Amino acid sequence: MPEQNSGSAREVLIRYYDGSERTATILDEEVPYPDGKLIVSRTDPQGIITHANQAFIEMSAYSREELIGTNHNILRHPDMPAVAFQGLWETVQSGKKWQGYVKNLRKDGRFYWVKATVIPNIRQGKLVGYTSVRRKPSRSKIAESEALYATLK
Repeated sequence: MPEQNSGSAREVLIRYYDGSERTATILDEEVPYPDGKLIVSRTDPQGIITHANQAFIEMSAYSREELIGTNHNILRHPDMPAVAFQGLWETVQSGKKWQGYVKNLRKDGRFYWVKATVIPNIRQGKLVGYTSVRRKPSRSKIAESEALYATLK
């Protein structure tokens, strides 16, 4: 979807790979990733959030109670192509680490970019969930990602 002027709001229907959907208000306004912070979350094997650190709570604009027990796709921004998440899931479900750049949607409709690393959590040979660590991305990588994702939508 094309970007609109900063601060303009739009309603968007977001469809997820599991068939669920929701309507979200999107504000085309970026929240800068804070220097020196790591956003950390853990999920169960189905992507349900089981842990959220304080940086995650602050950047997402959701409360801890709103995040825990919710699918991680609550952060899915409609500008992100589905194929990006398909690649993430195929990689981590095969037991490998995934890294990439993601545009996340905050509760207030604004967005933030992250450099994400997702690691499968294996205990006694069994997948028990995933840990995601997000860092501040460079502006050049954000620009590259925006250009690539626009071609994949």
